[in-house]
Amino acid sequence: MNEVCIEEDKSILEAMQQLDKSSRKILFVHREGKLLASLTDGDIRRWILKKGDLHISIQCAANYKPKYLHEQQADQAMRIIKKYGIDALPIVDDEQKIKRIVFANDFMQEHGIFEKEVPVVIMAGGLGTRLSPYTNILPKPLIPVGDYPIAEHIINRFCSYGCRQFYMIVNYKRNMIKAYFDELDKEYRLDFITEEKALGTGGGVSLLKGIVKDTFILTNCDILIDDDLTKAYEQHIAAGNIITMVCSLKNFMIPYGVVNIGEDGTIASMQEKPNMSFFTNTGCYFVEPKVIANLEYNEPTDFPTIIENYMNEGKRIGIYPIGEEAWLDMGQLDELEKMKARLGC
Repeated sequence: MNEVCIEEDKSILEAMQQLDKSSRKILFVHREGKLLASLTDGDIRRWILKKGDLHISIQCAANYKPKYLHEQQADQAMRIIKKYGIDALPIVDDEQKIKRIVFANDFMQEHGIFEKEVPVVIMAGGLGTRLSPYTNILPKPLIPVGDYPIAEHIINRFCSYGCRQFYMIVNYKRNMIKAYFDELDKEYRLDFITEEKALGTGGGVSLLKGIVKDTFILTNCDILIDDDLTKAYEQHIAAGNIITMVCSLKNFMIPYGVVNIGEDGTIASMQEKPNMSFFTNTGCYFVEPKVIANLEYNEPTDFPTIIENYMNEGKRIGIYPIGEEAWLDMGQLDELEKMKARLGC
């Protein structure tokens, strides 16, 4: 139970880190064991999107009117969870102290299903040089993570959201990729889009002109997102974004003392091994079809460049923040091993 209980004086950043470690989507704020509030990943996400300070107390984002039941009402917990669509429900005693927590995970699906068909575009044309020497033999989409190649893991994840139409942009060792997937007994549609020249992470999308006509997901072929992406889709549509970038929190400790220089060569301040927290691009996006229509056909470009161009035009580009542990990236050899460990491979 301690994994989902947090003291009131902790920061938003500390709460995010605790949510990552607990793998739950909710924390309960307490003072000396007495229930005060709830704090969900959604509460934190809304705080971030308002440009809220990550180092400020969780009091600024928490819900101080949480749902709960007294011990004598505990048999109603499942009904309340279903009625309000919440992830967990604390059971308290007469002094408001948390005695136990009933979780929804045991009887509810871990994530939702997209309301409509959302096509998925997988960028799989690169050389994968960071994974050399593996990619000297196999193309990156076929690098095995346990019993299946990474691209199959990605497709299976999106199938669990109800996705059934996939497009894979291929170039390097594309015949090997096609041969592998052609041999599978698939319950989804997979079409290959072939680059005849290197088009970058954005140029290959131009080859989908006239093919993809709805909001779609664009993803790298070496990442997995362990979060409920139906919420990202809903936010993308509600906000009217042309592109929504899924961004992961990263915490990084600089292993040196940092010196800030003042005037005339003096030391303004020093920090010993400071921690940095920032959001980084995971390589997964929700994209409107007009992005494809506006691209020059078969011309090289990178997707971050496309985003910057839209930003310069004043178009709405959004982010969907996720926790640090919700992004699995196998783009480098050490990260590949971490992904295998996370997936139990």
